[in-house]
Amino acid sequence: MADVKNILLIGVGGQGTILTSKILTKGFVENGYDVKMAEIHGMSQRGGSVTTQIRYGEKVYSPVIEKGTADIIISFEKSEALRWLQYLKEDGILVVNDYEIHPVTVAIGMAEYPDGIIEEYKSKVKNVHIVEAHKIAEELGNTKCMNIVLLGSLVKMFKLESIDWKTLIKDSLPAKVVDLNIKAFEKGYNID
Repeated sequence: MADVKNILLIGVGGQGTILTSKILTKGFVENGYDVKMAEIHGMSQRGGSVTTQIRYGEKVYSPVIEKGTADIIISFEKSEALRWLQYLKEDGILVVNDYEIHPVTVAIGMAEYPDGIIEEYKSKVKNVHIVEAHKIAEELGNTKCMNIVLLGSLVKMFKLESIDWKTLIKDSLPAKVVDLNIKAFEKGYNID
């Protein structure tokens, strides 16, 4: 089904992967798309992997993205995309947040964080975008808005401007952080 688009969001617990997925899903539904979403939390509350698959289009029958069919993968942590690259279609887009979260095995010295990840992505994927979402969020004063920076970059790269994302952000977040997150969205959207 050519009219169905597949988005794979990958992160670590606490990065806002699921919140971002819910904003995306709500935006697609409000704009008349049939949407299916599947979440895998794993040990997300303990810093484990979190994966969300979103499929939207005229008619979607399953929330599951098959290998080689993801139009875009957004990796909230730079090593998380390694295990999911086989899901990206040949002409798909890979967006990687240039940010490391060391798993427990690395923290206690049982493993090493992989070197050369960015170079590996560039050697395997034609369309790679490295985003410094954590750095941008830090400059805005709150690293918790890093996910909304990534949302902004996704909207631009995937040409989803017809949806009112700012209202969706306002409706999805506590009032005290809405302005910050609108700025984060704009920063992500305006990345070259």
